Amino acid sequence: MTVISLWVPIYPIMPEYLAQMRELAAQFRQAHPEYRVEVEGFGYLELPGEIHRAALDGRAPTIAQYFYTSAQEAKDTRTADGRPLFTSVERAIGGREEILGERVVLGDIVPGVRGYYRYHGAVAAQPLLTSTTLLYANTTLLARAGVHEIPRTWAEVEAACEAVGRLRGDGPSHSITWPNHGWMFQQSIAQQGGFLVDHENGRRGRAQKVDLASPEALAYAEWWRKLHRAGHYWYLHNGDAVDWDGNFRTFAEGHAALTLTSSVEVDRMVQAGRDGGFTVRAARMPYNQDVPRAGNVIGGDALWLTDGLDEHTRDGALAFMQFLCRPEHAAARHKATNFVPITTPTVERLAAEGWYEQNPDFLVALDQIATTTGSPAARGALVGELAHIQEISAAAMHDVLVSDVDVKTRFTAATAEAQARLDHYNAYCRGEVARGPIHVG
Repeated sequence: MTVISLWVPIYPIMPEYLAQMRELAAQFRQAHPEYRVEVEGFGYLELPGEIHRAALDGRAPTIAQYFYTSAQEAKDTRTADGRPLFTSVERAIGGREEILGERVVLGDIVPGVRGYYRYHGAVAAQPLLTSTTLLYANTTLLARAGVHEIPRTWAEVEAACEAVGRLRGDGPSHSITWPNHGWMFQQSIAQQGGFLVDHENGRRGRAQKVDLASPEALAYAEWWRKLHRAGHYWYLHNGDAVDWDGNFRTFAEGHAALTLTSSVEVDRMVQAGRDGGFTVRAARMPYNQDVPRAGNVIGGDALWLTDGLDEHTRDGALAFMQFLCRPEHAAARHKATNFVPITTPTVERLAAEGWYEQNPDFLVALDQIATTTGSPAARGALVGELAHIQEISAAAMHDVLVSDVDVKTRFTAATAEAQARLDHYNAYCRGEVARGPIHVG
């Protein structure tokens, strides 16, 4: 019996995910009795550190599921003798169309998702869960305000907000809300064709420089502040922490006509409208109409394969990864989690079942991901400390909204803070400093 160990993240929004993965592991064993897949769960932010320690101790998992913000860290994780822990999934597959009878799905993954994990000419990790940012509209409220098309651009959002604002006293207290999260900055910078870091977003070499004060970042922050100053945008927060639930409740209770949040929220948003007696529709994330739209980056995570496995274990691991993405399993996972189905056969299966006819808003995320240009900007930043860089950009925006500080000055300071974190991370990767808490400032 060959044991395949899989370490997965535990997300607060998906408490059942670990049990679901264990059930699939049991099904795989029935189909392939020579293998047993053991699944362990860790907090999604703690998982990279756990794997790092395990790699140094010689007990790394066969497969690890990393959140997208940790992709660079996965690439940089080393064994005790200094070798990269993970190998390219595409190179391990080696052009095969099936492994142990399991059809290889890598070529079926939509380009906008597969491209995020394509480094140095090959796909490094196999995507599993994917999301993007969408706009949700209370079309009943918009129609009352005389707005009959969901806004597509920043200018159209402003016009819609002004129209909703004219309902004050007989309408919502604000026009729009969204969480102050660094993912929104990544999305908006990418949409405008801008880079978060140098070397073409870390796609043509290790990222060395961060720029949170780029023209694209400042354009987004200035537009955001403009909506806030005009009384259209409602900033909901817990101190300087992101208030995802507060933004949802505000929209669900009809206090705002528009909101931006993850595509994972589609079902929840549409149901909130049904419960509240209004119609909700999902739409693409609005973009800056003054520059060409490059596309949106993705969220979610992917499966990384440990290097140096014997052939039998390696092929069992690869087969299990394909098994997880069988159309029937991926379709069920989509319905259970609302993450975007990322392979063409899965989408076709859902369409044949009538899923999209009954739930058309789920198509919007697929459509948005499909329209990416595939440029380094639209593929997203590959950089160490990405989660902390996101937090730093959100903290800067918090100060802009709450204290009305100068946008360029504040984001220039945020750039310096983010740069210190990246410098420390890169120094760690060069073996110059110890891993551990990073003190900046």
